[in-house]
Amino acid sequence: MKMNFAGRTLDMTQCHVMGVLNVTPDSFSDGGRFDRPQQALAHARQMVEDGASFIDVGGESTRPGAKPVSLQQELDRVCPVIEAIAGELDVVISIDTSSPQVMTQAAALGAGLINDVRALIREGALKAAANTGLPVCLMHSQGEPDIMQNNPQYQDVCAQVSLFLAQRVLAAQSAGIDSSRIILDLGFGFGKSLEHNLQLLARAEQFTVLGYPLLLGLSRKSMLGAITGRKVEERLPASLAAATICVLKGASVVRAHDVRETVDVVKMATAIKGAV
Repeated sequence: MKMNFAGRTLDMTQCHVMGVLNVTPDSFSDGGRFDRPQQALAHARQMVEDGASFIDVGGESTRPGAKPVSLQQELDRVCPVIEAIAGELDVVISIDTSSPQVMTQAAALGAGLINDVRALIREGALKAAANTGLPVCLMHSQGEPDIMQNNPQYQDVCAQVSLFLAQRVLAAQSAGIDSSRIILDLGFGFGKSLEHNLQLLARAEQFTVLGYPLLLGLSRKSMLGAITGRKVEERLPASLAAATICVLKGASVVRAHDVRETVDVVKMATAIKGAV
């Protein structure tokens, strides 16, 4: 299937790489590195050269334990960066936000995808997203970032994540967001233990039966550290292993910090899938 992202059309039967661009001082992996527009633009330019189809711009950290920021802070962080990228680079800009006002402003500045870790649950988010006409990514999470890792509980994590996403799809459709504009994200690390994350990854292909492209992101996440014992900056091999599994499990988009290496992984895993 093809999906239109504000004039840029991508074949979602192929797997694409989404480069992470956190314009925050406190993100778990690269906080403070790209919080100035020129630094952010230079990093986005490099990720596009490395093969990214999407640049995911986020102005509010959603790492475990993160505190919320004000609306004005978020706008001040993301708007200049989106405007700069849109003016120079041929890439789909994804806005990583849960705030209706940020969605609206980002769309006006050139964003092509709304990526909401709260699945458009905030008041006004469904209407704002629908009004932009942009595709949306609906992600599963349990609890807000500041408390989400405090002993998360599930009876059956795969069944409950699937039910939640199906319910949010219906809510999005009821708000006027067409099925052709919906992407789903299982939300690795968002209110889930290591065991929950592993179960979701092991059974990720089951979620493709919902009929929507999957965006999966495990790059540098704490679950990889828990398994390997590596620090954030040492998790590239584990991140690439996880990305390989995501492709083989049917992901349409893999979200990554290390774009060049992940693009190679996607190419290799895609070739293996095609040979089966």
